[in-house]
Amino acid sequence: MAPFLKFLAQTNSPFWINAYPYFAYKDNPTHIQLDYVLGNPNVGMVDPYTNLHYDNMLCAQVDAVMFAVARLGFGEIEIRVSETGWPSKGDTNEYGASMDNARAFNRNLLLRQLQGQGTPLRPKQRLEVYLFALFNEDLKPGPTSERNYGLYKPDGTMAYNVGLATVTTSTASVSSLTSSAPKGHKEKIGGLWYLILLFSLAFQALMTRANLI
Repeated sequence: MAPFLKFLAQTNSPFWINAYPYFAYKDNPTHIQLDYVLGNPNVGMVDPYTNLHYDNMLCAQVDAVMFAVARLGFGEIEIRVSETGWPSKGDTNEYGASMDNARAFNRNLLLRQLQGQGTPLRPKQRLEVYLFALFNEDLKPGPTSERNYGLYKPDGTMAYNVGLATVTTSTASVSSLTSSAPKGHKEKIGGLWYLILLFSLAFQALMTRANLI
């Protein structure tokens, strides 16, 4: 890893990781608090070595990578999340894979991104996150969860309402979502969520037009 991290440092490039709290919960649902992995309100935990408080596992996973990278001498490298998400359906042994949990995880992530939040280790550096996925992949092999990470179904209908649909009916909804964002983020929500928002508006308009025809 050291030569790779050296290259990233020399080119001022971020280190991208796939971070999935869902897998941690699925493998150990009796010992991991569901609200903690979903990002719902919870008491959280305090890291015994740093005394930093964590109320969601995604930030804990990101900061764990930051510490590991820093131990190799590259603490200045920015860590970003290339993939995270939650399946809305799964097999009987895929604990936590449900529509309600997927909605909660992605909704909480959306709100964090709109507010430009960082992690406890780097609170002033906005955490860049990309959501997996926009569409369910109905032909993908493997367990049921692998085909159900999307916000939309393959036919274009919504898999579940994460909150984006409200902005299609009222521009006031957009204002309410962005009003809590820090200055500088109100004009540029940023990240994939903004692209998803634009795509959602355009896609649903096209679907409506198709139905009318």
